[in-house]
Amino acid sequence: MKIICIGRNYAKHIEELANEKPENPVIFLKPDSAILPKKMPFFIPPFSNNIHYEVEVLVKIDKVGKYIEEKFAHKYYDEIGLGIDFTARDVQDKCKEKGLPWEKAKAFDGSAVVGEFFPKTQFDLSNLEFKLTKNDVVVQDGNTAAMLWKIDELIAYVSQFFTLKKGDIIFTGTPAGVGKVEENDVLTGTINGIEAFNIKIK
Repeated sequence: MKIICIGRNYAKHIEELANEKPENPVIFLKPDSAILPKKMPFFIPPFSNNIHYEVEVLVKIDKVGKYIEEKFAHKYYDEIGLGIDFTARDVQDKCKEKGLPWEKAKAFDGSAVVGEFFPKTQFDLSNLEFKLTKNDVVVQDGNTAAMLWKIDELIAYVSQFFTLKKGDIIFTGTPAGVGKVEENDVLTGTINGIEAFNIKIK
């Protein structure tokens, strides 16, 4: 399986990082080794002093697809979830300054939190509320209504470049409010008030 991540999919997040609004979705990948094992804490890696949380709605692909038309994209997933794209912001900034790829900052071991998945029929995917709390304080409060590219649009676009396979996970982008994690922080993610994950930072 592969993890396909979308960057810059919420306008306010683009603004907070002083990035340019892209013409098309920004795509990057994480290997399966990036997935944080269930019930394990996240350990701050020694190569970074500025690890940021980025909460994101996840889509789990359930059948093989290539060059998927947007109108058929809904047939390729039955479950959605919530996760975190941990980012070594200091490493990423250095990579961006030199025009280098971001993998060291985005795809390191444990950088992908994959929470619980839920049947998509439980939700209105066009108006889905999701939140991240840090030590019981809400730090990110997002809604899929603010996505620049909706889930089905993303699936159609991504499938032009990568064959989607059963079990692949798409991280659909993060809203504003990203920030640094510290040792002993506790991060909890919810979708429409339903807890999807709870992890401790070490």
